[in-house]
Parts: sequence; C-alpha cells; structure tokens
Amino acid sequence: MTPWKMPPMAKVYEALSALADGRVRIMAPGQAQVVSSAGDKTYSVEWSEDGRRISSNDNASIWQGYTGYPIIAVLLATGRIPYDHASASPLAGVPWHEINERFRRNYDAAVESVLQDIEMRGDDRRVIEREVEAIHRRLEGLGLERGPRRAPFKG
Repeated sequence: MTPWKMPPMAKVYEALSALADGRVRIMAPGQAQVVSSAGDKTYSVEWSEDGRRISSNDNASIWQGYTGYPIIAVLLATGRIPYDHASASPLAGVPWHEINERFRRNYDAAVESVLQDIEMRGDDRRVIEREVEAIHRRLEGLGLERGPRRAPFKG
C-alpha cells in the first residue's frame, strides 16, 4: 500500500471546524461521513479494521494524495488522534470553501484570515495554532496507508 502524504496545516483547521460544527458522523465500524463547510457535499471516509488503511472521496485525498480534512476529522472524532476539544470551538462556522476560494487556494493566507477573525473576537489564536501543530505531528506519527481510491463526490 501507498502511504499518505502529509497535508497542509490548513487541513487540520478545517477538520477542527467540521468537529466544532457537528459535521462528522460515524455511520458504522469503519465508516463515517463528513459534511462540507458549505453543506453541499457529504464525503465518505472508510478505514480498515486495524485502522492502518483509510480512504476518502474528498478532492484533496483523491487528487493531491494527502490526507484531506475529512480523514483528519474522522481520526479526531474516533479518538485515534487525541485533541483538546475546546480548541475547536473558535473554529465553528468557518466557511472554508468560500475563504479558500477568496484566497485562490492559498491555504496559509486563508488560515491567517481566519485566525485574525478569531483574535478580533477575543480568542487566543496561539492556543489553536499549538493544538493544530500537535495534531499534525500525531497524524504524521500514525503512518497511515492509502486505502482504495473512491470516486470523488459529484455535486
């Protein structure tokens, strides 16, 4: 099997938003669904019994070869990657698709914009940044393998 590439840090922020919004649903052992930030797509995530192989039909996972935010969100939701739940709260309601489009897929600029908004609301962005970095390191430590490719979502 092929190992997953590491995603941009922005995908961890997106995964935390999905959790804060309640957009992650565990359907059955080894199966979950994650609704997009715009609410117009539902991605399927599937994993092997031992948890080593995982796949998703989101575009990043299919075309870029890195773990997309639906996979990360499921790993967090199932406890495979522990995280501080409070760090997700300030990321609730972030319209990632819209922001990523505005910044022309410059994920670092999109994240910076979101973090500035969070700071303006009085939340501590550094707490969130540290949690995202820790999640990213834990993800790398899992050494996940790509499961079977699934057809991307057709809107």
